Amino acid sequence: MIPGEVRPGDGTLSINARREKILLAVVNEGDRPIQVGSHLHFSDANPALSFDRAAARGFRLDIPSGTSVRFEPGFAVEVPLVRLGGDARVPGILVRDGTGGDVPEPGRRRDGRLPKRSARRAG
Repeated sequence: MIPGEVRPGDGTLSINARREKILLAVVNEGDRPIQVGSHLHFSDANPALSFDRAAARGFRLDIPSGTSVRFEPGFAVEVPLVRLGGDARVPGILVRDGTGGDVPEPGRRRDGRLPKRSARRAG
């Protein structure tokens, strides 16, 4: 064996093989391209993307980890989504209703307390 050598096994590896999957039509109604990464809770994607957000709740893109999908302005694309795994808790970028995971309100710690301030306000 050579250090760093990759020795793949026989057969095909299928990602997300046993998870619920759906196809969803998405249109970028904005004027700029939008990229969405593999682990984003899809219903929290950029508001310029038009799609059934209720249907996308609890799903992410069914693509390999670390990759993304680019949505060009004005084009409709059908994308594969896969059900979130584990506890399905995603501390997303747009946690509007508190169901996106264990995310504290802005300015508070996870235990609900205000953080200690290391500097005093002037004045």
